[in-house]
Amino acid sequence: MAGARAEVRGMLSLDELHALVSQGEIETVVVGFTDPYGRLMGKRYDAEMFVESIAGGGAHGCDYLLTTDMEMEPVRGYRFANWELGYGDVHLVPDLATLRRATWLSRSALVLCDVHATTSHQPVEVAPRTILRRQVTAAHEAGFEPLVASELEHYLFRTSYADAARGTLRDLTPAGWYLEDYHLLQGARTEDFHGAVRRHLKGSGVPIENSKGEWGRGQHEVNVRYADAMTMADRHVVFKQCMKEVADAMGVSVTFMAKVAANQAGSGCHIHVSLRREGRSVFPGATTCGPLSCSDEFRWFLGGWIARVPEVMVLYAPTINSYKRYADASWAPTRLAWSRDNRTAGFRVVGDGDGLRIECRLAGADCNPYLAFAASLAAGLDGIANRTEPPPHFSGDVYAARDLPRVPYSLAEAIDRFAASDFAKRAFGESVVEHYLHFFRSEQRAYDAAVTDWEFQRYFERI
Repeated sequence: MAGARAEVRGMLSLDELHALVSQGEIETVVVGFTDPYGRLMGKRYDAEMFVESIAGGGAHGCDYLLTTDMEMEPVRGYRFANWELGYGDVHLVPDLATLRRATWLSRSALVLCDVHATTSHQPVEVAPRTILRRQVTAAHEAGFEPLVASELEHYLFRTSYADAARGTLRDLTPAGWYLEDYHLLQGARTEDFHGAVRRHLKGSGVPIENSKGEWGRGQHEVNVRYADAMTMADRHVVFKQCMKEVADAMGVSVTFMAKVAANQAGSGCHIHVSLRREGRSVFPGATTCGPLSCSDEFRWFLGGWIARVPEVMVLYAPTINSYKRYADASWAPTRLAWSRDNRTAGFRVVGDGDGLRIECRLAGADCNPYLAFAASLAAGLDGIANRTEPPPHFSGDVYAARDLPRVPYSLAEAIDRFAASDFAKRAFGESVVEHYLHFFRSEQRAYDAAVTDWEFQRYFERI
C-alpha cells in the first residue's frame, strides 16, 4: 500500500540513520511538529545526540507554541498554556515511522513528533496530530482504513522572500505572465524550481506523481501519491516545508495563501478520500446513487461529509484570507453539492472500482492538513453511523444554482457555526473546540484591529 515505509525512497529506520551518522553522511536531525497554523516548529539536533538520546527519550519545547499567533506573540485566554501557568514544556515524542532524509538540506534527516504532556505523558488533546490520530482510530474501530490524498496549489514568484518583505509584499514578479493551466512551455520555465522540488521530495520520503501549471499567473500544483490519512498529512507538511526552503535557497518565493489577489485564481487543497477494509475499497457497490453504482458506506460517508461542512468550515478555511477564495466561476466551490466529475461542485466524485473516491474542493492551500483531514473523517464517519443521505446528484453549473446552500463566506460566520456545533464537540472534544475557537477568534480580532491597504487607498483622500 502507498505509505508503507519500505516502499518509499528516503524513509529511514533508526538503524539506517545510525549507520549514516557513523559514516558522516547525516550530521543534523530536524525534529518538528505543527502548530495550529500547520507550521513546522522544533529544533535541529546533532545527529549523534539524536541517535543516543532523543530518538528514545524525546525532546522538549515550550507549550506556548500551541497558543501563539502568526507573529509568535503569546495570546492570553487559553486554558492549555498561559502566563499564569508559566508557559512550561511539552514532551516531543519522535514518531520514528516519519524518519526520513531531508535531501534539500545538507547532511540532514527529519522526523515528526507527537506532542505529549510532560507530567501525564499522554497525548496533548489540542495538538493537531493528536486530533487527526483520534479520527483515524475511530475509523479503525469502525472497521475502515481511510486513504487520503491532498492536491496542493501554490504561486511561485521570482522575488525572494527577503526582497518581498522589504518591499512590503508588493511588486512581486510572478513566475508566469499568462494563464498557464497545463501549458508545458510555462511549466518548462519553472522547471529549475519544480524539478528540484520533485527530486528532493522523492528522495525524502514523499512520492511524487506530477507537477503542472495551474490557472493563475505563476500558479502551479505538485501532486503527491496517496497514503493512509496520517502518512498523507505528514507528507503534506514535509511538502510545504521543502518547497519553502528550496524557494528560499534559490532566491525565489512560493506562497500557499488561499487568495493572492482579487483578480487571480485562489489556491486550494483538494482532499481525496476513500475507505478500505481488508485491502479493498468499500466504496464500490450495487446501490444506485445518481449516476453511480456504489455502496451504502459511500453514500452515507458522502452525505455526512456534506452535511457537516458548515459546522467545521474553520478547519478547511482557517484564515481571513481563506474566504476571499470562494467566488463564483473561480474554480473554488461556493455551494454545497456533489456531482460526478464536475469541478463546479464542492464535492466531485471521481474514479471507478477500487479507485472510486470523493474529492472535496473546499479546503484552501492555507489549511492545516491534520485538522482538515480530521474534519473530513469525522463528518464522513458520522454520516455512516447515522446513515445520512447525501443531497440529490447535481448536473450542470453549480455556480448558477442559487437555491443550493452556500459555504460560509467569512471567518466570523464559520466561527459562529463551529461554536454552535454539538457535532464538533462530540467528534473532537469540548476542550479541543474551546481551544480552537479561541485560536480562530484571536485571528479574527487581529484582522478587525488592523488598518489595511484597501482602507487606506479608499478613504485617505476621499472620505
